[in-house]
Amino acid sequence: MERPLELGNMTRVGEFVLLGLSARPDVRDVLFAVFLSLYLATLLENTLIIYLVCAHGELHRPMYFFLGNLSCLEVSYLSVTMPSLLAGLWAGPFLVPFVACMTQLFFFVSLICTECTLLASMAYDRYAAICHPLHYPLLMRPGVCLGLALSSWLGGLLVSVVKTSCIATLSYCGPNVLNHFFCDVSPLLSLSCTHVALTELVDFVSAIVIFWGSLLVALASYVAIGRAVLRMPSAGARRKAFSTCASHLVVVGIFYSATLFIYARPSRIKALDLNKVLSVIYTVATPMCNPVIYCLRNKEVQAALQRTLRRSRG
Repeated sequence: MERPLELGNMTRVGEFVLLGLSARPDVRDVLFAVFLSLYLATLLENTLIIYLVCAHGELHRPMYFFLGNLSCLEVSYLSVTMPSLLAGLWAGPFLVPFVACMTQLFFFVSLICTECTLLASMAYDRYAAICHPLHYPLLMRPGVCLGLALSSWLGGLLVSVVKTSCIATLSYCGPNVLNHFFCDVSPLLSLSCTHVALTELVDFVSAIVIFWGSLLVALASYVAIGRAVLRMPSAGARRKAFSTCASHLVVVGIFYSATLFIYARPSRIKALDLNKVLSVIYTVATPMCNPVIYCLRNKEVQAALQRTLRRSRG
């Protein structure tokens, strides 16, 4: 199926075979229709959020600034993984050149690291709004918001450069079959025929810094929010705060549970089919649900959407 490249006494894989989400043709047809519909719906949802945040002045506030960044991230994130998922469902296992695989890996790692730190920034924003309302305009002034967003995007790029460089310099001598629907870290490391201790160390350190670090920030923020809400004298204010934070906490919980199970569990635990299912959760389901949970249930966003629809009809 693929001719390896000769490297002295060793061969190097020049292409990988992605097995895709399912090997059954009858199941693939149904899944293709489902995931294509989800892809288009998610693109529409997130593009709408980006437009509303940019077009309506009343949404030019820190919370919506971060939500706009999150929607940009979700559009990019989905567009990195979904084309290969759809290609595998449409045609079955297919070849991916080595360079294309590493490119997909680079953007995927960058975006998933960015999402971790961006979710932590959003949790801190809610902490500042609920626990320190009088100081909120100072704590979340435009320069701080921009700095948090830029650090999320640039931090993800930096981590991805290091991780992808380490993985790309490994030797892959065959087999060249990836039991996944996109080029991910764990399946690639399992195919390497060289010593991967340094790469695994880089992967472990980045998981500690990015995943666990951002998770602890998010959890600390929500614990402080919970304490502040319980001390509120008004039952109506408590319900409003809990309803907002509960939806945020659901998204954070789903995302971190799936990613941490895959990337932070012991490497000896191998469950490739389970990995693919969990990958669908945070690469497809989370980007689709985020706009609904964060924005489209929000009264201010609903009001902005209604004004936009009235203008388009008029």
